[in-house]
Amino acid sequence: MGPGLSGRELCPGKKGGSEVGLTRKGKGTKWMLVTDGQGIPLGLLLASAQRSEVRLAESTLATVRVPRPGRRAKTRPRQVVADRGYDSRALRQALRRRGIRPCIPPRSYPSRKRQPGRPVGRYQHEYARRWIVERTFAWLGNYRRLLVRQERLLGVYHGFMLLAFILICLRRILE
Repeated sequence: MGPGLSGRELCPGKKGGSEVGLTRKGKGTKWMLVTDGQGIPLGLLLASAQRSEVRLAESTLATVRVPRPGRRAKTRPRQVVADRGYDSRALRQALRRRGIRPCIPPRSYPSRKRQPGRPVGRYQHEYARRWIVERTFAWLGNYRRLLVRQERLLGVYHGFMLLAFILICLRRILE
């Protein structure tokens, strides 16, 4: 055994691996993804399925790095469109400190029709583009190797995810 592998990672009888956590439906790995407006993946974080999305959001945004010729790479999006699972005052403040405009609907609407400071239809126009991210997840779901995780090592699984990103980008370019 080399210095990078532990004995339990070579044991074929046990299930799991690094960053595998329990969910309601069994074990799994959470895909945290950042895409552009066309659905092209820009950043990825793989984490245990037990951890909440809110706690992983800033780490996921830190993985974004878009190279630009002759200039520094872009590491900060202008806007983040996320679902209700990301509704947190701390996350909104962290995004605003970085100069990112959050578009996150509240977890539940108040019993009254209008809450001060949060108009009812505020997110409808921007949030309507959330389907683009969901479509990218569907594209990734076309690769069975990603859906059924057979790799114990997270680095190998991450490599297959990046390979799927390359195939998605090539398909978008060749259309």
